[in-house]
Amino acid sequence: MKSTMRGRGFTLIEMLVVLAMLAVLAGAARPLLQVSVQRSQEFQLREALRQIRGGLDAYKRAAEAGQIQLSPEDSGYPHELMDLVRGVPDAKSPEGRKLYFLRRLPRDPFADSTLEPAQTWGLRAADSPPDEPRPGRDVYDVYSQSERRGLDGSRYRDW
Repeated sequence: MKSTMRGRGFTLIEMLVVLAMLAVLAGAARPLLQVSVQRSQEFQLREALRQIRGGLDAYKRAAEAGQIQLSPEDSGYPHELMDLVRGVPDAKSPEGRKLYFLRRLPRDPFADSTLEPAQTWGLRAADSPPDEPRPGRDVYDVYSQSERRGLDGSRYRDW
């Protein structure tokens, strides 16, 4: 009697069907993964903007309270973004203590990862209009330089 090998293993057709089903599932999962990654980057962008804008506002409040020495032409905002991290001398401190507003400067998650964090942001001076932000003598606000759109359809640079 011949021993048959039927029932042991899979046929080629069965394996092709299983591979086709796996390919369909993987194809369906990919857009979900992309949306998840984009949602995570959007969260990072919101958090980074919140931190930097909070630091800018704290700097302005310290300037208005007389803790930062200003010239008559100064607006009360930092001259450059890194002033928030490097610190500025406290005008009210006899020991020459420094005021720090951020521990580190967050980066724009949509920018080139080879750039320094300060270079990833677009800068808006206090004397520039909101619809045409441009750098100037101070840093009044920051924005993403990305031309991409968010999941809600808005441009990241408008956040």
